[in-house]
Amino acid sequence: MKLSGKPAVPLPLSSWNSVDCVAARVAVPVEKRTPLSALSHSLASVAVFQPFRPRFFFLAHHFYARYPSDRCSDSVFTNADLLVNNLFGRRRKVEEQPGDRNEDASADSAHSSDQEDNDKSTRLTLMEQILLLGLKDREGYTSFWNDCISSGLRGCVLVELALRGRIQLEGSGMRRKSLLNRKVIVKSAEPTGDVILDEALRHMKETSAPETVTSWVEYLSGETWNPLKLRYQLRNVRERLAKNLVEKGVLTTDKQNFLLFEITTHPLSDGNAKTKLIKEVQETVLGKWTNDVHRIDRKMLSLIVLAHASDVLENAFAPLSDQDYELAMKRVRSLLELDYDGQAEKKGNEVMWAVFEAFSK
Repeated sequence: MKLSGKPAVPLPLSSWNSVDCVAARVAVPVEKRTPLSALSHSLASVAVFQPFRPRFFFLAHHFYARYPSDRCSDSVFTNADLLVNNLFGRRRKVEEQPGDRNEDASADSAHSSDQEDNDKSTRLTLMEQILLLGLKDREGYTSFWNDCISSGLRGCVLVELALRGRIQLEGSGMRRKSLLNRKVIVKSAEPTGDVILDEALRHMKETSAPETVTSWVEYLSGETWNPLKLRYQLRNVRERLAKNLVEKGVLTTDKQNFLLFEITTHPLSDGNAKTKLIKEVQETVLGKWTNDVHRIDRKMLSLIVLAHASDVLENAFAPLSDQDYELAMKRVRSLLELDYDGQAEKKGNEVMWAVFEAFSK
């Protein structure tokens, strides 16, 4: 059917089951709905074929004249025309400017890469952050005189499991048990993806009777007099954490000779990661300090308290001036003197407060 100045001959309704003059061959069902409604309904499928747009509107106007009851408004055809123009206008715009898409993709890729680099510190576990604060930058090992970091790292394991929703404390009951008298129970045995955390979680699940937070710190660090509990000890934690930091590009591996012995050390390779971590700790107790402890990020709060318990917090405050150092330590002491049982009743993770209580004794 060609477009010409002659009036179009109406087509029988039976021939509209599949109209060849509509380029997409969109089936127009012969149902109770009017032909114009059917054509309008199939506009989204037909509109993408611009070469056949004149035929589409010719057919639409043909039915528009034949069925006066379907004369709802001329805006049907106007809106349809606008839709087709918008669709093909966008298509031509994209085809004319193919470089813009590539530039946007490159910009997004660069932004994602920068954001991934900036978020490296957020991927560190609490144990890795404590170890990073305790390591000497050039030597690549912790102080020989530090005998607190071992138990401090075990406390970090418990807090990390609690923050990830794997463990919790039993209910306080009618007697209102204190945090240190309540047992630790496994809430979810789903693996965390961290080898050390999953090993500790497996030990907690295997125990016949639940234990307290204080007991688990002793068991995981191997500082127990019960020989039956020694199998729960997490071994070579510092070395395993250092290897994790090596894989994340924060540390590197080296060897040093000490008299007759040769030990593996892990000097700092990415100074930005440690600098950013120290800056965040300093800002928490200085520029971003708040007297409401519940407004402090739970992981950062745990880092400050457990870094003090591990005797590595001084390393984060070493660059401060005397005035800022005194103010920072004053605020840290205020965190250590909190009533942890009372804070746990208000809000927050009970295991976290129980670990704080265990290291404050």
